[in-house]
Amino acid sequence: DIELKTADGLTLVGELALPPEGRTPVATLVTLHPLPTHAGMMDSHVYRKAAWRLPALADIAVLRFNTRGTSSPRGTSEGKFDEGVGERFDVAAAIDFADHRDLPNPWLVGWSFGTELTLRYGCEPQVQGAILLSPPLHRAGEEDIRTWADSGKPVKVLVPEFDDYLRPAEARERFATLLASEPSVAAGTELIAVPGAKHLWVGEKYVRIVLDAIVRATNPTA
Repeated sequence: DIELKTADGLTLVGELALPPEGRTPVATLVTLHPLPTHAGMMDSHVYRKAAWRLPALADIAVLRFNTRGTSSPRGTSEGKFDEGVGERFDVAAAIDFADHRDLPNPWLVGWSFGTELTLRYGCEPQVQGAILLSPPLHRAGEEDIRTWADSGKPVKVLVPEFDDYLRPAEARERFATLLASEPSVAAGTELIAVPGAKHLWVGEKYVRIVLDAIVRATNPTA
């Protein structure tokens, strides 16, 4: 169990999962959960399974936390949901935590609402890259996408065939700036359409596809 302190004075609750004793992490996932007003939290199933599996199977550290005002069995983070505005402090606190703990090669993994936070606030110097699961692109837009394109950092965009908000064909149009950026593509940026999947990645088949994509990006030798 860990706590994050935000620049605007809030305490956020979370958990850090590390490889078994005697092994050091190769990479770190800083996870940003789906919309808390629609039951998104640090225990949303893909992230919970990532925390239970990836430290042991792939030497990847997994940092999960509840953004402001969000509750899970771990507890409730202080503050209240701020439509993705005040949450910029939450993202910064998580990145800073990974930095202060010397957790290696941090990648941001955003899911749904979490992709908006990743795109808007996550392109920081110490962040190695981003993995976006089911991006709706409601709160994030072209300017945010261009920031990542200009950075040259790799971005993996996983889009379900039957997503509720943004499906693969439209996603390719919306992410065109990123997918056409030479430095980003050279670094490994790609859009991955996942046949049969839906926004919430329900079912072990789709969880494995997501976790495999995460490991392939962050620790390919595993």
